Amino acid sequence: MTSRTKTPNLLDNPPVPVQTKLAAAWTSFMFLYIYVDYFALYKPGVIDGLRAGVVFEFDISPTLLTMMLASVAIPALMVMVSMTLPARANRATNLVVASICIPYSVFNAAGESWNWASFYGLSIGIEVLLLAFILRSAWTWPRTPAVPAAPATTGLRQ
Repeated sequence: MTSRTKTPNLLDNPPVPVQTKLAAAWTSFMFLYIYVDYFALYKPGVIDGLRAGVVFEFDISPTLLTMMLASVAIPALMVMVSMTLPARANRATNLVVASICIPYSVFNAAGESWNWASFYGLSIGIEVLLLAFILRSAWTWPRTPAVPAAPATTGLRQ
């Protein structure tokens, strides 16, 4: 017979629900996504372009700003979705959205010079790692064994 001894120096590491892991990963992704955009404002010429009404090569318009807001809103909404949807819908939603976000994240480096490779390489690398964690967590979502239904009773005693 083995006995479990309590050692005061050991830390308890309870299992974390998949929903919590997903919400935490989407939160991290969202903060990184926003900060990358914020720090990109420090690049020479970016503020001048904004003042001239241009972002990247696009004229600033209500449509452009709406699309930008939607792209930032997706990870923000995924935090809530990851905590509230039922498991099957939650898993599918996370798999689809994270899969779509990977090429979108990589596209952020399009047209950039090699001078900024470290900035975009690090930011996109971390974003893709977070999205890979989301994909892995959703893909390996633990399943509970199906419980067979109890035989129907007729209400008569035998």
